[in-house]
Amino acid sequence: MALVKIDNVSFTYPNETSPVLKNIHVTIQQGEFIVLIGQSGCGKSTLLRHFKRELQPHGEMAGQIFYKGCDLQQLNAEVAAADIGYVFQNPDNQIVTDKVWHELAFGLESLGLDSVTIRRRVAEMANFFGIQKWFHQKTTALSGGQKQLLNLASIMVMQPKLLLLDEPTSQLDPIAALEFIQTLHRLNKELGITIILIEHRLEEVLPLADRVLIMDSGEILFDGLPRDILMTLPKEHAMITALPAATKIFHRLNGVGSIPLTIREGQRWLHNQQVTPADMSPTISYNDTAIAVEAKDVAFRYEKNGQDIVYHFNLQVKEQEFLTIIGGNGTGKSTVLAILAGLQKPYRGKVTLFNKALKSYSNKQLYQQFLTLLPQDPKTLFVQKTVRQELEDMARLHKVTEANMQKTIQLFHLTHLLNRHPYDLSGGEQQKLALAKLLLIEPKILLLDEPTKGLDAHAKEELAEILKDLQAKGMTIIMVTHDIEFSAQYSSRCALFFDGSIVSEDEPRAFYSGNNFYTTAAHRISRELLSNAITCEDVVTLCQKTFV
Repeated sequence: MALVKIDNVSFTYPNETSPVLKNIHVTIQQGEFIVLIGQSGCGKSTLLRHFKRELQPHGEMAGQIFYKGCDLQQLNAEVAAADIGYVFQNPDNQIVTDKVWHELAFGLESLGLDSVTIRRRVAEMANFFGIQKWFHQKTTALSGGQKQLLNLASIMVMQPKLLLLDEPTSQLDPIAALEFIQTLHRLNKELGITIILIEHRLEEVLPLADRVLIMDSGEILFDGLPRDILMTLPKEHAMITALPAATKIFHRLNGVGSIPLTIREGQRWLHNQQVTPADMSPTISYNDTAIAVEAKDVAFRYEKNGQDIVYHFNLQVKEQEFLTIIGGNGTGKSTVLAILAGLQKPYRGKVTLFNKALKSYSNKQLYQQFLTLLPQDPKTLFVQKTVRQELEDMARLHKVTEANMQKTIQLFHLTHLLNRHPYDLSGGEQQKLALAKLLLIEPKILLLDEPTKGLDAHAKEELAEILKDLQAKGMTIIMVTHDIEFSAQYSSRCALFFDGSIVSEDEPRAFYSGNNFYTTAAHRISRELLSNAITCEDVVTLCQKTFV
């Protein structure tokens, strides 16, 4: 008997005429590791939420979902709560208690288990996940990676049979994301947990998957093995750009034989092509414009007697520059953006905008004429019941014409979402709406905190085009990100934040070719032969010269 069976399921959100899910048929066996992918807004998150009865979105559903042969709607409430676990994209949305140990015990207490059983299970999971060292800490003191690991452990302590995860690594730095994915692999292989994972970091997860489901416009376009994707998808399909770097390079160079998925397989395949060692020309950007943002010896702490989060922080960003800042979870990158935006006040140092002290601007000047900040959680910007109302509200407040508002709607492809509640959008769609709303202000400086999380590869390309257009029109962009591939391909300068300050900065090619782990998959694949190739395009270009 199948663990889960989806039988002809369709779903339509309220006030919508077109269904977001269309006649879905899927059968999932016990112990499978399934990766669910597709472009933003294709219905992935909506489908995943249908597996968890308590999280099913409001709307009109047709068809049936069965768990172990029982209609999900008729499933015993205790079984539904314990057997089917769900990990959200944002770790802060799931934590409900103040201490780590209490978070682990909370679900078991809700199920009414006795204290001896609770203590035994909590101890077992704390050991399995390596939580002992921070077992008694406050949940607010944890890093993003620790919070997400705690969420996973607090679900696993209830001994689920089916684990659902909606982009759980989207807010994690590359190291924390890799550790989290490896933990999922252990749960699947050692405990036989069935896993359905929505993820845009395909570099790490595709090699682990038993099956891949690709969704397109509410339908299942592909259901099969990871190595069969290239042979099944149309040659120019948008999801090709989302595949691992090794697979994309193989595809672009018309490779033959076994399709590589991992870094190691990509390295072997590239060495077998007898590529002549070569270098890319350095990316030289001559920017003689004035300084737009400057921080001088800035220091900041949240509590008077607490530890400095930011100190000896110095930064210069010129007009029309696109600077990306990378670094680990919990190091203070978001705090830096808050300081540059005037939302947090440093106790030492100075921040200037266009050679004028930040604190000398009035709030009206600062936030209506000069800068805006896209926060890490876009939902904090949503106050209305529909997408249309969100945009109209902002347009009215800042006297934006109807024509300019419609232009923004077209630019971000929001037309089909105008009647949808912002909270019913996918994570990627929420990001696009939040950015569209902020750009109606037409700021001179745009601060972005993880804007690519929840976006598929195609949506990232669209975002990059928008940012390049804004740059060309004179906007200065500062972006905090864990998305190394995006940073390498599109920014004009990159910086590494560590221990309270910027420790390294350079143009992308010099910056990423000098790193060992904080670098792109394309560079890891090719660096023995092509020392400073950092994107798949770099590798393909140099290889094509060799082949000619």
